[in-house]
Amino acid sequence: MQQTILAPDTADEALLTPQQALLTDDSEEILRFAVDALGAGLGAALVTLTGIRGGAARAAGAQMVVREDGGYCGFVSGGCVESAAAFEAMAAIACVEDRVVRYGEGSPWFDIVLPCGGGITLHIHRLRSAQPLLAVLNLLAQRQPAALRYHPAREQLECVTGVTQSGWDEEVFTVAYRPRVRVMVFGRSIEAQATASLARASGYDVQLVETLNDGTQIDTQTAVILLSHDLHRELPVLQAALRAQPFYIGALGSYRTHQKRTQKLSEIGFAPSDIARIKAPIGIFPKARDARSLALSVLADVAAAQLAADES
Repeated sequence: MQQTILAPDTADEALLTPQQALLTDDSEEILRFAVDALGAGLGAALVTLTGIRGGAARAAGAQMVVREDGGYCGFVSGGCVESAAAFEAMAAIACVEDRVVRYGEGSPWFDIVLPCGGGITLHIHRLRSAQPLLAVLNLLAQRQPAALRYHPAREQLECVTGVTQSGWDEEVFTVAYRPRVRVMVFGRSIEAQATASLARASGYDVQLVETLNDGTQIDTQTAVILLSHDLHRELPVLQAALRAQPFYIGALGSYRTHQKRTQKLSEIGFAPSDIARIKAPIGIFPKARDARSLALSVLADVAAAQLAADES
């Protein structure tokens, strides 16, 4: 694998001016960007962060996609190397070969310095087919985890299942994807409306519901948020949530209200360890009195719980 940048006299000048075409770090959006490029007849490359030396702004497995016309999306750093990586990706597309580049510590590019002081390694794969990407997107749409496995020696990419962590396995690097986090908000309150609105703006898959039905799906990528002001109405929801495996369950109310909730659930037959899964009072800071402050408190708590679940 080479590390040469496409020389200015070997390509049209426009191809040497990468431009951010879509501002996102969402994995599904990045993969769809690649699928759309290939569908439009454009060459595209997948850039993956495969090595970190010291500190880094992104975790291993972070990705960006670069089209042959220079349009790109995604991040592999805090924004300091994306344009340079896009040049390399365009060269890989033009030369019809994959490559490895290093930036920061241990890199030959002394003029590209990472603010964190560390170094990163990127593997750039010229996409031959949209099929592996479509397979991942299809699994995610079914709320199933998926992964892309990259074989540098063979310059091959494939969709696999059963992998939950990104990283190297001998000579193969795998990027694991999880379904989009679903925020399930129960209640007719202004707090429920504000929380659902903020969750949508934050990119979550949001369901604002008042009652459970046969189509309600609670899985491990779901946060169940109860903002109903009504212990009787919330009880069926709590029972369903405790019988499932959401990564977060939170309920509105004071400590006194939660004692009543705990008593009702104990009478039904739930063990103390089950009931302890409920975050109540909900949120990361106490006594949020208005709907917007409560929404911020709740979603910050959800984000923290998601991060802890991903790292476990």
